[in-house]
Amino acid sequence: MQPIRTFNVSPSLPERLEPLRTLAYNLHWDWNVETKDLFRRLDRDLWESSRHNPVLMLGTISQERLEEMAEDEGFIAQIDRAARQLDDYLKERTWYRKHREKEKHQECFVYFSAEFGLTECLPIYSGGLGLLAGDHLKSASDRGLPLVGVGLLYQEGYFSQYLNADGWQQERYPINDFYNMPLHLERDAEGNELRIEVDYPGRKVYARVWRVQVGTVPLYMLDTNIEPNNPYDHDITDKLYGGDLDMRIHQEMMLGIGGVRMLKALGYEPTAYHMNEGHSAFLALERISILIREQGLTFKEAKEVVAASNVFTTHTPVAAGFDLFPHDKVMHYLGHYADEFGLGREQFLALGRDNTGDLESPFSMATLAIEMASFINGVAKLHGEVSKVLFNNLWPKLPPSEVPITSITNGVHARSCVAKYTQELYDRYLGPKWSTTPAHYPLWERVDAIPDDELWRNQDLCRAELVVFVRERLQKYLRARGASFTEIDASREVLDPGVLTIGFARRFATYKRATLFLRDLDRIKRILLGLNNDLIPGGKTALRKPMVQFVIAGKAHPHDIPGKEMIRHITHFIREQGCEKNVVFIPDYDINVARMMVSGCDVWLNTPRRPREASGTSGMKASMNGLLNLSILDGWWDEADYVRTGWPIGHGEFYDDPNYQDEVEANALYDLLEKEVIPLFYNRDEEGIPRKWVSKMKDAIRLNCPLFNTARMVSEYATRAYFPASDRYYAMSANGCQPAKELAAWKTHLFERWYDIKILDIDISESDDVKVNQSINVKALVDLAGLTDSDVEVQLYKGPMDADGNIINGVSVVMDYQGTDANQQSIYTANIAYSSSGLQGLSLRVLPKHPYLSSPFQPGLQVLWANA
Repeated sequence: MQPIRTFNVSPSLPERLEPLRTLAYNLHWDWNVETKDLFRRLDRDLWESSRHNPVLMLGTISQERLEEMAEDEGFIAQIDRAARQLDDYLKERTWYRKHREKEKHQECFVYFSAEFGLTECLPIYSGGLGLLAGDHLKSASDRGLPLVGVGLLYQEGYFSQYLNADGWQQERYPINDFYNMPLHLERDAEGNELRIEVDYPGRKVYARVWRVQVGTVPLYMLDTNIEPNNPYDHDITDKLYGGDLDMRIHQEMMLGIGGVRMLKALGYEPTAYHMNEGHSAFLALERISILIREQGLTFKEAKEVVAASNVFTTHTPVAAGFDLFPHDKVMHYLGHYADEFGLGREQFLALGRDNTGDLESPFSMATLAIEMASFINGVAKLHGEVSKVLFNNLWPKLPPSEVPITSITNGVHARSCVAKYTQELYDRYLGPKWSTTPAHYPLWERVDAIPDDELWRNQDLCRAELVVFVRERLQKYLRARGASFTEIDASREVLDPGVLTIGFARRFATYKRATLFLRDLDRIKRILLGLNNDLIPGGKTALRKPMVQFVIAGKAHPHDIPGKEMIRHITHFIREQGCEKNVVFIPDYDINVARMMVSGCDVWLNTPRRPREASGTSGMKASMNGLLNLSILDGWWDEADYVRTGWPIGHGEFYDDPNYQDEVEANALYDLLEKEVIPLFYNRDEEGIPRKWVSKMKDAIRLNCPLFNTARMVSEYATRAYFPASDRYYAMSANGCQPAKELAAWKTHLFERWYDIKILDIDISESDDVKVNQSINVKALVDLAGLTDSDVEVQLYKGPMDADGNIINGVSVVMDYQGTDANQQSIYTANIAYSSSGLQGLSLRVLPKHPYLSSPFQPGLQVLWANA
């Protein structure tokens, strides 16, 4: 029966409880212990069954319970404390003001992402990318940045996972009830739903706007499941990463193009745009279109404004991970932009082609994002180096080390991932500002002041909580699956709160090698079942109890059959080898499961194929809780102090044979468990405390907590990306975008003459044999082909030679312009010297130069090198 009218019914709260509504609708509660405890205290069972959703709680709790708590003076006092904490938090965000106090312009930074992992009750994320995005918003709020998030609000989100009796992953898609989530429906001045429209072939698609408040940061999300859209268009915001290529391009158009239109409808005037992965790269096309229509700019002029203020972060270490669309599909959906820009088909498609000369190559969203950005970064130092190689072909003849892609290592939001008891411990000994204090501050020296026994008892408590959580969650899922009473009863005894607990939780992609620890079944079984107890100091061979237990969680993509096979392999191993008590797979990995695991385990295991893990953040969360990492040297772990804060598996080797690699690294893992990890954990003093283990825990906290967190990460994005991008935006937009017009005209002039430049002669003062630090004078004669010395920079490029005859780790030296000779050829000179001996190389190159360029490599021209 269809209604004639609908009503959005909100809970009726007693006046004294009214602050609960404000607290529920700001996600600050997710990282504030006081507020979380408040809602848990209101109704513990309802808090758990609602998936920690305070809005749903307030809408379903009995009126009697509300009236009862309204008379509870202790509860009212706690409400008042939580309300004051929120109010103080919203007022005291000062980092941005301190670092941009001289900024004369009104700034707004916008962060686009296809997913956001903020809290368990908003299941609109799939994994690390979304969790990173959620933590980014939280720390942007902590820092007081004028930042706005943009995403899509998925009706079904990512799937909920369960395993059938055979251990095969199954998916279900629960419907998200937006009206019972911490979401606000945005309305216009007349009180109507705020809606935007996006042009698709033959129709317009409409979307309404929802907001979730993340501290001081608003996250706006588009929802197409409304009339008058047709059923297909309803599904644009149905599933995260669902559907075929057509649905994917629909989603990415709505995110990028719809996101820009939404911001305009909301009245925002962004000065910097951050694309978190390439999913939102179409935003650049819409921004250019607006500038052409509203400012009367040409495509080239508008592109200068857009690229100057765009930031792009890539999270993918392999080309296969980028979104690629066939060229016909791109023209079908977006060809109207080509017409508006005055570009031919191939010119338009070249914006997203890795090789513009290959007319059959697909359209890459990552390439479009790079083409339209002035700041590009990977998410760890190693990933930055991998990205330079991956995208090297976009900068022809440029050494990979100079590709203008940098790195900002990911982090995690400390208050969101550190367990309640552990936070309280840090607050007592480090002070309340530990979660945002940089590494060089003396605060971190206080970690050593934490008593060993107190830190260890805290870890025992967290491990015991994990055991209880796992048992309860297993029972719930076994009942839902219709398991036997015997199986359900056995789940009440899984895990031992006193045993070394290793956690492994992540997306089940094959390169993450979740089953590496099972490569030698006999060896891992001996470790698991306590058959090697003689390894424990003191020779307690009579114990014959498990020395190690594994807690495993993670989802495979619904279409990833090899990933699902890995999950089934683990569940079969558990059952067939009799390891039900000390190897547990937790179904339906989510934020809550992750938080329990990164606080309750002792060791965090990570076994990707190097360098396939771009960053990895779960190990950072574990380290913040004092866990020790046991990991392949990939992503963030490659730049951590992996000796003092855990153990590296291998030494960063690369292998041609993956089977051999698995063999070597599995054996290295077993050796570390048997010879180092297990003995260190069980080496206890007379008080039962593993002093050397606790010392290592303290190192993990002191060294990793201040470095691998989003307070540091977001500060880096602000100072290295957002502030410069915002400044470039104002610079390019000044005086009716006159600088952008000037730069576009200069580039056109440059392109017309660039490849006519000739390096006519190079005169080197010394012979091939020189001494260390001996001065070498170099003079070059260059035909600038109608350009001037202010248009180019001539550089010497020097460095050691590799076995293939190439200069590696080269250093550039700018040559001085000395005027022209009688034939009007330009003369350049420089003095160089080599600081080390051996075979060294020298070359000469010409680069573009203009005061408005963000990088000399920005135009994408082929670097001109002297011929050998």
